[in-house]
Amino acid sequence: MISRKFVTFLVVAGIALTPTARAASSLPRGVPEEQGIDSTGILKLIDALEHDVKSAHSLMIVRHGKVVAEGWWSPYAAEDTHVLYSLTKSFTSTAVGFAVKEGKLSLDDRVISFFPDLAPANPSANLRAMRVRDLLRMNSGHQNDTMDRLRAHADGAWVKAFLSLEVENKPGTRFVYNSGASYVLSAIVQKVTGQTLNDYLQPRLFTPLGIDQHPWAITSEGIALGEGGLALRTEDIAKFGLMYLQRGLWNGEQLLPVSWVAMATSLQTSNGSDPNSNWEHGYGFQFWINKTTGFRGDGAMGQLCFVLPEYDTVVAVTSGTSDMGGLMDTIWEALLPAIHVVPLTPNFDAQEKLRNRLSHLTLPTTPGEAHSAREKEISGKTYTFPANDESVSAVRLDFSGEKPVITFQNEDGQHAITCGVGAWTRGRTGFQKSISRLFDRKEQGVGTSGAWTAPNIFTVQLCFDETPYIVTYRFTIEGDKLLMDTEHNVRWGPTTLPQLTGSRAP
Repeated sequence: MISRKFVTFLVVAGIALTPTARAASSLPRGVPEEQGIDSTGILKLIDALEHDVKSAHSLMIVRHGKVVAEGWWSPYAAEDTHVLYSLTKSFTSTAVGFAVKEGKLSLDDRVISFFPDLAPANPSANLRAMRVRDLLRMNSGHQNDTMDRLRAHADGAWVKAFLSLEVENKPGTRFVYNSGASYVLSAIVQKVTGQTLNDYLQPRLFTPLGIDQHPWAITSEGIALGEGGLALRTEDIAKFGLMYLQRGLWNGEQLLPVSWVAMATSLQTSNGSDPNSNWEHGYGFQFWINKTTGFRGDGAMGQLCFVLPEYDTVVAVTSGTSDMGGLMDTIWEALLPAIHVVPLTPNFDAQEKLRNRLSHLTLPTTPGEAHSAREKEISGKTYTFPANDESVSAVRLDFSGEKPVITFQNEDGQHAITCGVGAWTRGRTGFQKSISRLFDRKEQGVGTSGAWTAPNIFTVQLCFDETPYIVTYRFTIEGDKLLMDTEHNVRWGPTTLPQLTGSRAP
């Protein structure tokens, strides 16, 4: 599940629109060939994503301002917001762009000038030299990312902690990916505007683009997580990319200056020389330069917004993968050859295949049998577990109804989860609450799929569908014991956890 580093944060909720308003704010739709994209190329991309990437959650392709392909792998759905992780940084940069436009700050303002009460009594020359520009382009002068050191401060005073750290190098001279720098950018915007990033961007970005759901976590010191706290729907990611593709223009209104867009999305600092790497072709202002063409916002585990001006194309992807480089290469290799300068002859057969494919996307459900002769041995029985890192104190499996129900017990109480068999079943749960705590909720969305993978083993996948995370639990019957194995699809740290042994309660 999501790292425990995030569990203390609160949410600033987005403003909800009516369904009619949401429909009115949607991007126009188009046919791939009419917009110069071969439908067979998109089909090849979907094949490659399903074969090579574990796993894609959503895909949206926008050409010439029109959505030509969109799909969500069940149990993910179009209405879901999805945690963006570091793709959030590009929105933080956008907030800085608005603040510069409005004269509230400049790129050459010194960082410590915003926080005189938090700066050390005798700041070093390197700290005094650090500018807003240096934070934006990841040239703060720190030797390593500062984020873990900020989170280690129990008092939650992250800005003060950032300013207290040694700045080993002269700012502007060395690229170091630094999430702490993005957080301080959020703090600077809040300092000069009196608003969190979410509130500040509401009338300037979210409302014009018709983005009505945008939960954004804030820290205990009341500052939005500028490095990774935003969640959006797939179409909203695409809208953001399209606004940048149009150089800040939206529905005839110049939201951001063309000059800012040009600076933010062009090479501001070198970050390597490996031609095969997707992360060594330069960095802008919280945007990455792609190795093939264009630029992107980029979040952990495959949350991506590709902007390809050469192709007049935007690609939005959410996923849960540990191979982001492979995901990007799949897109370059499968999609780019399918994009043409002029409209193509209609390919009605391929278009129909594509429509059908996109409307029936699904992540693999748990393979196996719906029933086992041994399910009666454990159905309705409670198994208790000794203290463990997963904080699961007891489990009960019930096979008496139409669908299996698993009830987990932890420090927050009992959590009954109904399992789909042969399909995904969507619901909500307070179990594994870290993402819920991130957004100050009691529950989060979950999709489930379970099956008997052996006569004595019931396996269930819990897909926490606002996140990249899928957790697989395998329950093995051994006499009066229940063995529980836990495996995560992606995770900071080991993805396979130690086996737990539960004893049948009297």
